Parts: sequence; structure tokens; C-alpha cells
Amino acid sequence: MRRSFYALAAAAALATAACAQVAADPKPAESWLGINLNGPADWNAEQPFVDVFRLSREWISQREGQGWGQGPKLDLDEHGWIRRLEPGCFAETPMMTGLKDPHRPAGEYVCLYAGKGTVEFWNVKRTVKSEPGRIVVEPGGDTMWLRIRATDPADPVRDIRVLMPGFEEGDLYRREPFRPGLLKQWASFNTYRFMDWMETNGSPQKTWADRPKPDDATWTRRGIPLEVMIDICNRAKVNPWFCLPHQADDDYVKQFAQQVKDKLDPALKVHIEYSNEVWNSMFAQNRYAQDKGKELGLGPKERPWEGAGMYYARRSLEIFGICEKVFGGRDRLVRVLAWQAASPWWVENIILPTENAGKNADALAIAPYITFLPRPGGDPSSDTVGGWTVEQILDYTEQKALPECLGWMKQQKALADRYGLKLVCYEAGQHLVGVGGGENNQALTDKFTAANRHPRMGAIYTKYLDGWRAAGGDLMCMFASVGGWSKWGSWGLAEWIDETEADQPKLGAVMAWNRANGRPAK
Repeated sequence: MRRSFYALAAAAALATAACAQVAADPKPAESWLGINLNGPADWNAEQPFVDVFRLSREWISQREGQGWGQGPKLDLDEHGWIRRLEPGCFAETPMMTGLKDPHRPAGEYVCLYAGKGTVEFWNVKRTVKSEPGRIVVEPGGDTMWLRIRATDPADPVRDIRVLMPGFEEGDLYRREPFRPGLLKQWASFNTYRFMDWMETNGSPQKTWADRPKPDDATWTRRGIPLEVMIDICNRAKVNPWFCLPHQADDDYVKQFAQQVKDKLDPALKVHIEYSNEVWNSMFAQNRYAQDKGKELGLGPKERPWEGAGMYYARRSLEIFGICEKVFGGRDRLVRVLAWQAASPWWVENIILPTENAGKNADALAIAPYITFLPRPGGDPSSDTVGGWTVEQILDYTEQKALPECLGWMKQQKALADRYGLKLVCYEAGQHLVGVGGGENNQALTDKFTAANRHPRMGAIYTKYLDGWRAAGGDLMCMFASVGGWSKWGSWGLAEWIDETEADQPKLGAVMAWNRANGRPAK
């Protein structure tokens, strides 16, 4: 009886979504929702750029006859292009890892490059044509590899582009650098949060010279360039949310803000956040903030984590001040203070009161995930949950995890109101994943993956979004856009770029809710 009930519910939900499609999608300014775009990596399932080499891995140095990756340190220029190769050595890099048919855009891919040398592909279905500066291939398997066998030190191989089918003619890839489906998928969302695009967690960037640049060989090394983030926001008319590197100096912040001011559509709002989850001890930015707190004498010596929170508030205010000076005011800025959703004590006693930070910001940001984190020895344990049915997992998610996170929203909204701040989500969605060794329980991973694909997950997302709005929340940035699911979590609203709302219940629920819950443009 229960199974047939949910089958009928699923059919009704799909019919409702289909009817909702008839209505026009909201304009970005009318949407409550933002999206965290999936980060740059050769295994990125979203493939945001028509030049797929942009997300190639850093060069792997190889020496003939030796083990994998046993080549010498490569001689690279400032952008990561290989200047010379030692005798008997070559370099290679993978692209579109794991993106196989039918999810990969079909057809012939064109590789263009400057310089002299020997360039080849492997693990492709066939090489259609190869001539100096231009190679045409048809991908095969689940990864495409490019190798540089030789390069002329006087005119090295460089400026490599590997273009999706149809984008070479007339240099279309220069005029339309973003995969068309990317802009269409998130066209009705209010904000793009660029935390992952900026490689924020553990970022080594300190000075403006350290920033990623459009001419870099790959954007997986230092992140997506600011110029590209501005470009996509201007094209989509979507607000940006930037996460400044935790070690960035004042000049970096100033130069960053100046470029945004000069190049971004002035009608768009600019969200500014200092790093990401500085509260989270798994990230280098937390350790950095603890060290800075000690150095500046912030907080009790025996509780350096409190000093880290105080330093976060102080540095956030400094960054806000620099941005305000560059922009000549606050009208275009949304100054964000972000902290842990489940610990309102921190927000109330450390973040908002430190140097009166709460009165010098615009938004308090939290990540009220629908949290279910089984671990060995937990209650319930990862072994226990791995033995549950998918229905039992969804029952727990809906009856325990969902009400818990809705409670966090209400507590944090009261604190935001006290300081006159908007309550926003920097990340949001389900958080079903094993931890502390639980991630290695394959039965648990399989059940969590199945739960994410189940029609009931769409219904849970609808309740979640309704609860956020009822609590008085403002912008909610979903985590995340498109990405493969694994033991580390099922974060993507979709797993593959060719999936539709009918394929993924949680994607369908989010998109349908967005259409049904527009708000007056601000």
C-alpha cells in the first residue's frame, strides 16, 4: 500500500511540474534561490565551458619505462605551459573524467594549439584528423587524455583549446565560452555562489599576483578567473557571491573590488564573504584564523577557536570597509557574515557582537542542511543505517533531520532580526553522508544514493523550502549544481548535464518551487 501511494504521489508531482513549466520562469531578481556552482576539476560533471581543456588536470610528468607520474619536475611558465621536456619524458593530462556517453556532448572535438611540438590524444574512439596546430578527435571511454610528446623550447606548445562540437566555426567559442545548457539550467536563479569556482577552501592566494588568470593553462590549479565569473553573471543577469581567500592582503581585496566595480553590470548586487566556513576545523582557513587570533590576542588563550571567530569578524569588517571605499558606498554590496547553522551560541556571543560586526553587515548566512551523518558507533550507527530500507532512511530524514534544521532556521532568524540582518543560506540541501569511517560502508552509500533519487526526496525538498520561507529566510543558495554522487555525498541537484527535472526528483522539486514562489524584484 505504501509503495503504491508513493508511486501515485510521484506521478502527481511530475504532472504538477509539467504544468508549472507552462508558466514563465521567474526572472533572477524575483527568485529566492541561488546556486553553488560545482568546482573546477577534470571530473566536473557540469562541464561549464565549451573549451573542456579549461578543466584539465595539472600536467602529469612521465618518464618512459618508469612508474606512473615518475617524470621529473616540469619546466613551466607563469601560466602553466610546458617550456621544455627532458629526453625520454612526456606530459599528459585528463579531461572530462567520468563523463561518458550518453552524458557527454556527442560529436567531434577540435583541439587547437600554438607552438611547435608533438601533441596526441589517447583513450579516444578515433583521431579523425591531425595536423600542426589542429587535431580532431571523437571521444570514447570515460576520460579523454592529451599528451605532449615533444615541444620546441624556442616555440613551445601552448594556448591549447579542446572545443566541444560545433564551437570552432567562426571562433564561436570566443564569443560564447559557456556551455549553453549551463546558462539555461540556472537562468531563473538569483545568485551564483562561487566558493568552489574560486577554490576557496585552503586557498594559497595572498597577493593580487597570485590570482588565477584567463591565460592560465588550466583553471583547476588556482580556480576560475574573476574575469570569467563577472562575464557569466553579466550574461545571465545573476548576482555574484564571492568568497575572498583567507590570506588575501588588503591590496588583493582592493584590486578584486575595483575589477568587480568596473566590469560587473551595475544593476547586480555583489555578495562579499570572507573565505568559507572559517568555523570548520577541517579547513586551513580555520587554523589560519586561530593563529591570527593568538597573534592578535583575541579570545581566551585556552580556547583559540573563539579567537578564530573573533578574527573572522574583524577581518570581515576590514574587507567590507575596503569594498565600501572602492564602490563609494554600500548600495551595490551585500556584506555577509557566515557561521555554523547548528550553533547559535557562536553567532550570538562571538560573531555578531565582536567589534559590533552585526551592525556593520547586511546578512547573516548559515547552512541549515537536512543533516544525517551516520558513523561507526553512532546513534544510529553507519552499520545500522546501512541495513535500513530506503523508506526507513527517508522516514528518518523527514521526521527527524528536517524538523531539526527547521529549528536552526528559526533560532538564527531571531538573532539576525536582533541586528537588523537578512538571514540567508550560503549552502542548503540534503546532507546524507557517512562520516568518521561510515563513508566506507558501501551499503550505506548505496542506500543514501537511492534515497536521493527517490520521489520522496523531492517532497522533502519542497517542505524544506517552504519551511525556510515560513521562517522568514531570504536568499537560499542550494548546494550544489551538477555533480557526480559518491561515498563523499550526493551534493548535485543533478548528477549529469543531460538530466532533466523528470530525471531527478530533488532537481524537479527545487525548480518547481522556484517557479511557484516568485517575489517582487529588489
